Amino acid sequence: MKLIKLSLVATIVLSYGLSTSLSADEAKPKRTLQGNMNEVYNTLPSAANNIGEAFTNGMFYGRLRTNIFAWDWENNANGDNKAFGLGGSLIYKTAPLAGLSATAGFYYANSPFDSLREEDADVGIVKSGKDTFSRYDVSTDGDWHMAVLAQAYIQYDISKTSFKFGRQFFESALTASNDTKMIPNAFEGLSIESKDLKDTTLKGAYLTAQKLRDHTTFHDVLTFKDSSANSWNNNDDSGVHKGLSYANFRAAGEDTDHELIIAALSNKSIKNLKLDFTYTAVPDVVSSAIAELNYKIDLGSGYSLTPGFRYIEQLDNGGGDIGGASLGGGLGRDKNPSTLLGYKDRYTLDSSAWMARLVLNKDALKVLIGYSDVADEADLVAPWRGFPTGGYTRAMAQLNWIANTKSTMGEVTYDFGKAQILKGFKAMGRYVIQNFDESKQAAGAQADMSVVHIDLVQQLTPQLDAKVRFATVDADNRTNGVDKDSYNEYRFEINYLF
Repeated sequence: MKLIKLSLVATIVLSYGLSTSLSADEAKPKRTLQGNMNEVYNTLPSAANNIGEAFTNGMFYGRLRTNIFAWDWENNANGDNKAFGLGGSLIYKTAPLAGLSATAGFYYANSPFDSLREEDADVGIVKSGKDTFSRYDVSTDGDWHMAVLAQAYIQYDISKTSFKFGRQFFESALTASNDTKMIPNAFEGLSIESKDLKDTTLKGAYLTAQKLRDHTTFHDVLTFKDSSANSWNNNDDSGVHKGLSYANFRAAGEDTDHELIIAALSNKSIKNLKLDFTYTAVPDVVSSAIAELNYKIDLGSGYSLTPGFRYIEQLDNGGGDIGGASLGGGLGRDKNPSTLLGYKDRYTLDSSAWMARLVLNKDALKVLIGYSDVADEADLVAPWRGFPTGGYTRAMAQLNWIANTKSTMGEVTYDFGKAQILKGFKAMGRYVIQNFDESKQAAGAQADMSVVHIDLVQQLTPQLDAKVRFATVDADNRTNGVDKDSYNEYRFEINYLF
């Protein structure tokens, strides 16, 4: 931990030096970062008149970044761990010619310092820092770097409709690029987004493969493990359903190659009301429908209050007979449990969840109170980096969409720059109480816990951002009397866009 702390100090000093040397550059950059670290393009290539101009008018976008992680378990037997990532990305966009353009994005990450990472044999104990490297690559050939062409797509725009084909990011209720580490989550396939209808956005996607943030290759969107039973060489997201494994699909006579189909609608036709509907499906396995509404109420004096409500209905389309109701896989067809591990029905993925929130806004201040309740049926399946409870009750590194889980969250965000107190500085704090079902601990559910999560972001220049993240989890003992869930987590990130 001392090495982590020294590295944090060194990185902060470096960032200060960079900010001093760049402080004169106040021009609006080509891109800026959202609070979730996703990139927003402020400048795009101008239209081309011929093929030559399509390339000469194209633009490069660069990003340098570093991430440091430290995970400190309350119970040392769990294995404290650390990680460090250094790298960046280079993206090239051609200029549009008659509506046609192309984008390629190359991403690189490395963990070059032995003192800031775990031993090769210990990569399995690394928690949030695992996305700075590929566990599969380290375990098979000792390779700590990742080099990935994560974006490579052709785009066609007509009117207010855009088509993309190839490797791309797709943001929806259950899918996200989730760009908070070194390399974003990406998909292969075809997508469409249209704003031709007044006050309406339509989105759809047919996605045939996924590359998680700590992977260097694209793989199936759902299948856990590969033909050799390696758990790090297919979909091994923290929210993956481990019962939907390669072996279980094969044993059931089913295909291990799946597609992810998404259709989404967002409408603002009614003043102050935003309606969203998203359908997500892995054919012949599982599907879900998500309805959400948010209504903004003007309270006067600059205050507004927005009640929000989200409902999720998950449908079993055949996956329940293969993987069972638990994400942990303990009820899958390859297991022989003596009980239902706390679940009411073993072979089903039918489930639902509802959540509600109130959001108070005034200038630099945002206050959120949220609640979520997952039905006592199956766990929710969402291993695509979009979180079912996101924006309502999810805290950093938490998976609170296990069956019969109830969560309550309070969150405060304050923009000190917008308030003209401290330029470029933002702070967010959240407190979450998660009430899990003790009877499901044998299936992988955690103990009841409270989570404190704090984010501090300082924009040092228009191109340079530093971010500190901290979380502390205070959990009850498991039913066996052991504390397996309490920990402190520390993260530090620097991003430079050019």
